[in-house]
Amino acid sequence: VRRSTFLPFIIATVSFLRVPAVRAGFFGAKIGSGSKAVSTSFALVRKHSPLSAFAMSSEAMRDGDGVGATESASTIGSDPTAAGKPPSARREEDRVILAGKLPPEESKSDGKKPLIRQSESSPNDLLDPAVPVADPYGWMRSDKRDNPEVTEHLNRENSYTENLTAHLASLREGLYSELLRSIQETDYTVPSRRGPYLYYTRTYEGKSYRANCRAPLPEGGDWTGTVDWDGSPESPVLPGEEVYLDTNVLAEGKKYCSTGQVRVSPSHELVAFTVDFSGDETCELQVKNVATGEIVDHDEKLECDGTVVWGNDDSTLFYLKMDDAHRPFAVYRHKIGGSRTNDDEDELLYQEDDELYWVRAWRSFDRRYLFVSSKSKETAEIHFLDLTDPDAKLQCIARRRPKVLYSATHREGRWLITTNVGGTPNMRLVTCPAVADTEDLWEDAVDQDGKKMFDGGYGRSLDGVTPFASHLVASGREGGIPRVWVASFESEKGTGVTDFSRLTFDEMAYDVGLSGNLEYNTDQVVLGYDSLVTPLQSIRVNMSDVTDRTVLKEKKVPDYDRSLFGCERTTALSRDGTTEIPVSIVYRKDVMEKIRSGKMEGGAHVHLYGYGSYNACIEASFRSSRLPLLERGMIYVIAHVRGGGEMGRQWYEEPNGAKYLCKQNTFNDFVDVARWLCEDRKLTSPKKLSCEGRSAGGLLIGASVNQAPELFKAAILGVPFVDVVCTMIDARIPLTVVEWEEWGNPNEKKFFDYMMQYSPINNVKNGATYPSCLLTGGLHDPRVQYWEPSKFAAELRHRQGPESGPVCVKIDMSAGHFSASDRYKYLKELAFDYAFLLDQLGLASVSPEGK
Repeated sequence: VRRSTFLPFIIATVSFLRVPAVRAGFFGAKIGSGSKAVSTSFALVRKHSPLSAFAMSSEAMRDGDGVGATESASTIGSDPTAAGKPPSARREEDRVILAGKLPPEESKSDGKKPLIRQSESSPNDLLDPAVPVADPYGWMRSDKRDNPEVTEHLNRENSYTENLTAHLASLREGLYSELLRSIQETDYTVPSRRGPYLYYTRTYEGKSYRANCRAPLPEGGDWTGTVDWDGSPESPVLPGEEVYLDTNVLAEGKKYCSTGQVRVSPSHELVAFTVDFSGDETCELQVKNVATGEIVDHDEKLECDGTVVWGNDDSTLFYLKMDDAHRPFAVYRHKIGGSRTNDDEDELLYQEDDELYWVRAWRSFDRRYLFVSSKSKETAEIHFLDLTDPDAKLQCIARRRPKVLYSATHREGRWLITTNVGGTPNMRLVTCPAVADTEDLWEDAVDQDGKKMFDGGYGRSLDGVTPFASHLVASGREGGIPRVWVASFESEKGTGVTDFSRLTFDEMAYDVGLSGNLEYNTDQVVLGYDSLVTPLQSIRVNMSDVTDRTVLKEKKVPDYDRSLFGCERTTALSRDGTTEIPVSIVYRKDVMEKIRSGKMEGGAHVHLYGYGSYNACIEASFRSSRLPLLERGMIYVIAHVRGGGEMGRQWYEEPNGAKYLCKQNTFNDFVDVARWLCEDRKLTSPKKLSCEGRSAGGLLIGASVNQAPELFKAAILGVPFVDVVCTMIDARIPLTVVEWEEWGNPNEKKFFDYMMQYSPINNVKNGATYPSCLLTGGLHDPRVQYWEPSKFAAELRHRQGPESGPVCVKIDMSAGHFSASDRYKYLKELAFDYAFLLDQLGLASVSPEGK
């Protein structure tokens, strides 16, 4: 997803077992099957387009560098930030971008192929004639990040924000110290067995990145899960520990460093890894000899998407290339040690030319098959390659069918497939022989009583399944809460189910999913579990008796006293009078008691977080990064609005979810929860209510403050997708084409008017009093381009009333969508956000409780 909360790398300050996290609040969102495992892969990674800015003003078209003729660059004048004024962003009132069918003279992209206006499979009519959309700040777009005027403007935005918040320097330092104290800087993840080794990662006090480690299994091959470690950086976590990849070494001399996938070879002698040194999510691929430390394969010219998959031995790797729009579209087979003097040396295994579809590659958990999927938001097709057969060819499991999604894995000669075939609201679990062209062979998987385990109905949603030799673990949702089910088979070779049960936990709301599991032949599975008040636990479960559980490790949070905090899961009624919106609340118990006893006039300060897109779930999970706010008497609230997947896919899909022509439900739900907090629950009041969202969640915040600016005192919009229509018109911007099946295509009559009604930059209210806003971005962000927060800030300043709060922009000039890769820099940026928030709420001088 373009505008997601997903972190494709691991934030060491939380836990290397936690994916993903978001910068300003460290809220997690499930990926794929709901796994909490260390997903070191880049989640749908992209890079920025090399094309120049696209604007249909005749003046701007002539300029070529994106600067129109309304005003010249020199009109910016002297730096206003020294006087405490925001930068003056010039408006080009005649600058537009055309939505719909382009006239012939405008339809070429830099003299190359015609600009794509809709997918080939779309049944909808284009706007004809094309409709102009105002884009007065379009000059801020510089695809190559090389326009001096734009760079100067961004630097002035950063200077203004720094000057405006300079008085908060000591508060930022204090917050940073609190955030740092709440993590165990020297730590490790629970070791996971694979073959003769136990694999894990470590962090060290004072070091910014993780190290990948392993240790040999004890004699006899049995490991109880016990770690006898003195906690010092110098001591090995397990006897015989070796570091096979230290990201701190990779990062030396680099402003940015984020490893993607890290994959040990079948013999355990080599490690292949991908790494991004710019933040634009374009990766290098390297192969290292573990014993010698020598890089045995690395082509600096090769750019890939972050995926790397081993073949059946140490001689073969598979990787993905991206096209000009940063779409993974081709899978290549590479022989280790090849010189790669030309692209023909690596074998093209698969290529997808339809720009609606993205390609993915992975290996089955039993390591027998390579899977290659080509998937749009609504349709999927998967091919497989038998890695045990050197003569095998890529074959298709089931040909693509419109609006049929499916994913596949393998166990003992059968495909296990999750799918919505038949138009089910949620995913079914079906099975069939592991052969090609199985469309007519799919049968529902049944339990010991012959009942369908997952029938795709409304009551139970399925995210994914992980097969083991004698068991199957399924992840999904029921009652709005993440769930895990375990099925036991009659034998390692058998396919009949002898038991199927759901794991239960004591807390009302929580987050649970698979953790670091690397071994197929085992009857033990490790889960990650946490809640709003319970730090992350790694729990080993006996799959033959799911009541047999052992907590292997609980994330240590220094100075955290769980008994002081409370949480609840409740619902708020939507304006439609029928939809109950789930709401998660975490607080200090003494603060809530003051509210209940009427001792806190106007309620407490409340920070409301939301996301609501891509079927992604924001879970009721633990984040130590919330503690500085909670300790200052704030209440943290998560609104599980429609557009996410918390209540199943029906919470996301049309007609009652928040996709396409019902996207407005996302924003209405968020505003309704805000009103409920103030008027019904009476936890707070508008002067004490702040809000936050990141990426597509930034769209949520932008649309919500446009709808009800009077409800909020302050807002944080992290890398916000706020220029919806202009972005989704232009297929040259990375990720646009594939997301026409998410938001709709504004080039088409069906969607244009609806999208214009909620696109934040097109709906700022003239003269309205807006909350204080902090907008962040990354210069190299390929998902939400840096110019979106910059343009929205300028539009807010241009239209909002004089009593509005300040609008601040902070662009990280050396990072991408996921902000800093350095965990210490990351915490400093979080401290900056919190300092801004506390200052605007009047809490800058409030000390944390008990500190």
